[in-house]
Amino acid sequence: MTSIDDLFKGPNVNWNLRKIQVCQAAYSKLVNIAKTKLDEIYKFSKMTANGSPKGKGRASVVDDDDEDDTAAGPELPPPDEVDFGPTEEDDRFFGGGITKHTAEILDFMDERGDDDAAAEKFDSAWLRKLALSFERRVSKNAELRAKFEAEPQKFMSSEADLDSEIKALSILSEHPELYEEFVKLGCVNSLVGLLSHENTDIAIDAIQIISELTDEDAEADEAEWDTLVKAMLEADLLELLVQNLGRLDEDNEPDRQGVYHALNVLENLTSQARISEKIGLETSVMSWLLKRMQLRESPLSQNKQYAAELLEILLQSALTNRKRLLELDGLDVLLQLLSGYRKRDPQKGTEEEEYMENLFASLTYVVRESEGKRQFVEFEGVELCLIMLREGKTSKPRALRLLDHALQGPDGGIVGERMVEAAGLKPLFGMIMKKQDGPSTEHLLGILSALLQSLPANSAARIRLLAKFVEKEYEKIERLFRLRGEYATKVATVDKEIERERAGMTSVDQEDREGGWLSRRLDAGLFCVQSIDLIFAWLIAEDDGAKSKIQSVLANKDESFALIKASLQEQLQSLSNSEDEADETKEMLNTLMGFL
Repeated sequence: MTSIDDLFKGPNVNWNLRKIQVCQAAYSKLVNIAKTKLDEIYKFSKMTANGSPKGKGRASVVDDDDEDDTAAGPELPPPDEVDFGPTEEDDRFFGGGITKHTAEILDFMDERGDDDAAAEKFDSAWLRKLALSFERRVSKNAELRAKFEAEPQKFMSSEADLDSEIKALSILSEHPELYEEFVKLGCVNSLVGLLSHENTDIAIDAIQIISELTDEDAEADEAEWDTLVKAMLEADLLELLVQNLGRLDEDNEPDRQGVYHALNVLENLTSQARISEKIGLETSVMSWLLKRMQLRESPLSQNKQYAAELLEILLQSALTNRKRLLELDGLDVLLQLLSGYRKRDPQKGTEEEEYMENLFASLTYVVRESEGKRQFVEFEGVELCLIMLREGKTSKPRALRLLDHALQGPDGGIVGERMVEAAGLKPLFGMIMKKQDGPSTEHLLGILSALLQSLPANSAARIRLLAKFVEKEYEKIERLFRLRGEYATKVATVDKEIERERAGMTSVDQEDREGGWLSRRLDAGLFCVQSIDLIFAWLIAEDDGAKSKIQSVLANKDESFALIKASLQEQLQSLSNSEDEADETKEMLNTLMGFL
């Protein structure tokens, strides 16, 4: 039988790096098969800048008339040494000294390796082995750091081993069924504890693994996720994340990535409302986010946008977080950040465009609260939105949506009064008279309806609003009728389709489909029709001239006030089935129907 040494001896030929890797791997495997022990394998000689080996030259066995003798390969190694040099990677089994017999052995070992990998089981036994190795690395590193605190060179090797062990935990995210046992083994405490490691690289590794384990891509069911996250929270995960956000320096790329992963962990945790509340109330995360968003950057970074996105998620998920933001004067901060887009549009498809959208969305959630409306007026949010309505482009529809939300509810009157005082009726009605997209039309009608509901009776602001409908021979009322006709036609078409679908259905089936049918009607423009009818009802009740105009237009269409009354009745019935609606709205609708 040919000896292993003989397999690796051959003519003096240039070898490439791929052959080095392949042959070294084959060498190791062949030692196990033949049970032959070699003393040592020498690494290949130093390479030149262009990849050619340096060393004492000898003529190559394969001569090339176009090459100078100085291009010859390195000197042959001693009998039991191996030395290789470079050629092309795709020349793996052609020339270069690998025999057919060696190639067959390599193929055989590759197949064996594939079979072994396929046979690996990720079960409790595998997890216990992984956990034991991880805990040993953690303990070893802590021991060496404590013993040789002033001599880093004596514990850096253990730190590298720990780094590898942390990254090895990544595979666990593909097996969430093992989360519960991972918790029982106590590894969660050790993993979370590494966030306080003196080496920020180790802490960042741990944060990244936690991000992977808690991400929705892990496809853990609710019980598995809850078990893992509960253990992490008990290990003080939130406070340690905040500490890392404070100590990481984003001027360094690794730290910048660490901040990103920390934000990702927080986003993963906000999928549970109770945890979102905990983040807002029991940590300084929201304060950090506001400070991070105020840092000046050009171009705007991914982490700044992510901070704005996470703030939006926190505000959306919990009322307590919205109140907390108001306590931090966060609404003022958001308005200041948004003021940079009064006349300037961010470039489309960039992080900055998404960042601006996050700012608008966050404000939209906050102004739903009574205190949010008060601060919105105090910090001149109404004026900012009106500037955007007049001069903005990308910001214009978003400002319109923000105003709509700020005006809704029983406390929307203070926003409405400021809007009228700030000359906001002119741009508002100017937009009404022009064609708008569907969402913008809905917000415009929502604003008009809210103003009629919230402005105090006989106030100067209300009188100015009613005057806008009367001026220029009631052109605004005629415009509203045209809009109503367009949307009513679309809704009628959908209603006919629904009636055909109802035919032959049982009452149970019809009840199951009600939600879908209502959604289709709303998409067709039901909200716009109902909003316009509500506006007409207010005008009929308060202005005789407007009442006559509406009655005349209806008569020309062979209709009467009964059409508007039926619309209000439908709105009232929908409120009757909802326990969350205020009694004031029901009372208002009943009162308005009395005028019809």
